[in-house]
Amino acid sequence: MPLSVALGLGVSPAMAQIGGQQAFSFLNLPPGAKTAALGGVNVSVRDADPTMLLSNPALLNAEMDGRLALSFVDYVADIKQSTLAYAFKPKEADAGRRWGATLSYLNYGELVMRDPANNVLGTFSVNEYAAGLTYAYVQGPFTLAGTGKLAVSGIGGNHSVGLLADVGAVFKHPEKDFTVGLAVKNAGYQLRPYAGAGREPMPLDVQLGASIKPEHMPLRFSITAHNLQRLDIVYLDPNQRGQLDENGEEVKRKKTLGDQIARHFAVGGELLLGKNLNVRLGYNHLQRRELRLDNAAGGAGISFGVMLRISQFQLDYTRAGLHASGAANYFTVARNLNSLFVKTQ
Repeated sequence: MPLSVALGLGVSPAMAQIGGQQAFSFLNLPPGAKTAALGGVNVSVRDADPTMLLSNPALLNAEMDGRLALSFVDYVADIKQSTLAYAFKPKEADAGRRWGATLSYLNYGELVMRDPANNVLGTFSVNEYAAGLTYAYVQGPFTLAGTGKLAVSGIGGNHSVGLLADVGAVFKHPEKDFTVGLAVKNAGYQLRPYAGAGREPMPLDVQLGASIKPEHMPLRFSITAHNLQRLDIVYLDPNQRGQLDENGEEVKRKKTLGDQIARHFAVGGELLLGKNLNVRLGYNHLQRRELRLDNAAGGAGISFGVMLRISQFQLDYTRAGLHASGAANYFTVARNLNSLFVKTQ
C-alpha cells in the first residue's frame, strides 16, 4: 500500500503493528493543524474549525456554519497532503440539523520505476484521496452524526477503491465547558482491491476522549484514547537488539501492560490568550515510542501549534515531531463564507 512507504519514513501516526495490514491507512492522518497540535487524535474539542469533522463527525456544530477551511501538510521528501472542509446548514433545515463536506488528497510525488534487474524504466506517481459527506443532528446536550466516505488509492495507474463510514457522538455539558466525544472511524469495505491482490481490512479506529476548561482558567485540556478495538498495539522490531546484561547476554525486549495501555493515549492542551490567539501543545505516546531511534527520541510524538485570527481569517500552524531527524508542518486557513456573501450584496 502507498502509506507503507510513508510509514517507513515516519510520516504518519505510527501504527506499525496494525497500520501495515490495512488499506487506506492515510485516513488516520491528522486532517488539520488543530488536530495535529493536540496529539494527532481528538474527538472532543468542539469549536468553529470544520477540519474537526474528520476527527469526529459529531463535532459539527452551529459555530461552523458557512465556514470553509483549507489545510496543507508538508511531510518529508515530496509527500504533501491537502484537506478541504466546509460546513453548512440548509435554510429549510431546523436548528439542530446541519451538513458538512470534506475532501482529502495525499500525494507522494514522482517515484522511480525499476525492473527486477534494477534498470530504470521511468517514473510513476502515487496518490490517495477521499471525499466525505457528513450529517449531524443535535438533541439537547447530545450530537449524533455520521460521515460517508469514498476513498481511492492509486499506484502508477493501479487503483483501489473503498467505501467507508464514520459515526460519532458528542455530549456537551449545558453549563460547564466540558465535552465528551466518541467516534468509530473508517468502518467499511474495499470495493476494488489492487490488481493481483486480495481485499484488505479497513483502518478501523474506535476513539473516546474528553475536553475540559476549568472555570476562570485560560486553559483547555484534552485526553483521547484511540484504537480501543484492540488492546495490544505494541510493535517490537525483531531486528532491534536489546540491551546487554552484566554477562554480555542480550536481554530480549518484552511487552508490558503499562506500555500497552499508554500507547492508546494522546493528550493536548490549549492556552486561550483571548479570542484571537491560542497556543497548543500535544503528546502522542504511540508516536513517541515507535518513531524514536535506539538512543534518542528527539521531538517524536510532541507537537506545538498556534492559532491566530486576523480580520475574518483564522490561521493555524502546527509543527509535529515525526522522528528524531524531522517534523511535519501543518497550515490551515479558515473563513466564514456566509459573512463574505452578505458583504457583497
